[in-house]
Amino acid sequence: MIEMTLAEVAQATAARLGGGADPSAVVTGPVVTDSRQVEPGSLFVALPGERVDGHAFAAAAIRAGATAVLGTRELDVACLVVDDAAAGLGRLARSVVDRLDLTVVAVTGSSGKTTTKDMLAAVLGRQGPVVAPEGSFNNEVGLPVTALRCDENTTVLVSEMGARGVGHIAYLCTVTPPDISVVLNVGSAHLGEFGSREAIGRAKSEIVAALRPEGLAVLNADDRIVADMGHQTDAPVCLVGENPNADVRATDVRLDAAGRASFLLDADGEQAPVTLRLVGEHQVANAASVAGVARHLGMTVADIADALSAVATASRWRMEVTERPDGVTVINDAYNANPESMRAGLKALVSIAGQRRSWAVLGEMRELGEASLTEHDAIGRLAVRLNVDRLVVVGEGARAMHLGAAHEGSWGRESVWVPDRDAALALVRAEVAPPDVVLVKGSRLVGLEAVAAALLADEPAGGVPADATGQEDVT
Repeated sequence: MIEMTLAEVAQATAARLGGGADPSAVVTGPVVTDSRQVEPGSLFVALPGERVDGHAFAAAAIRAGATAVLGTRELDVACLVVDDAAAGLGRLARSVVDRLDLTVVAVTGSSGKTTTKDMLAAVLGRQGPVVAPEGSFNNEVGLPVTALRCDENTTVLVSEMGARGVGHIAYLCTVTPPDISVVLNVGSAHLGEFGSREAIGRAKSEIVAALRPEGLAVLNADDRIVADMGHQTDAPVCLVGENPNADVRATDVRLDAAGRASFLLDADGEQAPVTLRLVGEHQVANAASVAGVARHLGMTVADIADALSAVATASRWRMEVTERPDGVTVINDAYNANPESMRAGLKALVSIAGQRRSWAVLGEMRELGEASLTEHDAIGRLAVRLNVDRLVVVGEGARAMHLGAAHEGSWGRESVWVPDRDAALALVRAEVAPPDVVLVKGSRLVGLEAVAAALLADEPAGGVPADATGQEDVT
């Protein structure tokens, strides 16, 4: 973060100083919400939690070198007191963004946000320093924490924006007002909260409505709901995708034996070939969105194509393809799941497997509301139509996948339901053999990444890795 005195932080956050805080003391380190991440000069934000209250760690944060603590009550250490710590964090981030000369690229979508922000960081990083979220920092805490990593050298801030309801993205846009807004897709994730794809679309469109007239909306031309969002702004619109009407277009899309896409990038009368290192045909749409942003920021089509072709997976548990020494291939896509990403994952599995035996170890897709039974049934049926060799359905919430597969085809042992991930691991371990290909995918709270890790490291699947957040990504 840029250096600020506590007096300046107090003014930005509408806080009062307490605990003997020195107004002239300077915050020189990062702004953190985890006391274990405190460095000398940090500002520690004490957030309330379901199990722990950040205020309990205030003294430890000061001992570790924090300049002060931002919280909601008076403390015995240097502190800034606000009514709402998360809101104060957001105000601080907005103050820092307003002081800096940078471009804010805001990204949302039902799926693909995290991969796309990684691609944006890699491609735009060729022009100058870029700050982008770590993992999926896309809510009212993660987004400002990311923004506060910016300093005078930052040229682009990539803001990933998720939502669990109407107004969430609109708020995030007040924290980091977008210069360029990117909408990837509107899918079925979190139908339980929103009720319909149209309602999800209205929430997503807030990122477009927040644009100033001199901004740019980069919209997926292949998604009708997204393409129609151009009516929400007076700013110029750049349509991207495979649609013939797209301004930045991907043509001649092909998949290689490893499930990686190649295509011809076409924009402004220029063309250049792209060969992605990322797995899955769905990455083409993400890449097209990145190209739309990069073109607007002055990169040539050839440079964009070269940069896209060099992007590697940066975030964990998203189509991570690893071959074991014995020849079994494990695809760990267990970070999250919704109907659209499940379909993309299954198609990638079949493409990668080719003539090899394919396994899909699938868990529940959460937060689908009344559509849950239908959507799980449809995924099971798709597995049959794609000729997936073995389907292992994990957990009671996903049972409809197994039933859908059984109804779609005359399957016997090809599809099986198991109660938990330990049972899934035991079954796969007992029957998988080289050169099989195994896809592992489910919603975050199902914890199937432990199954993928165990298959790769021959460990029991009972414990979720220590760095797991235990929280679902927001759509």
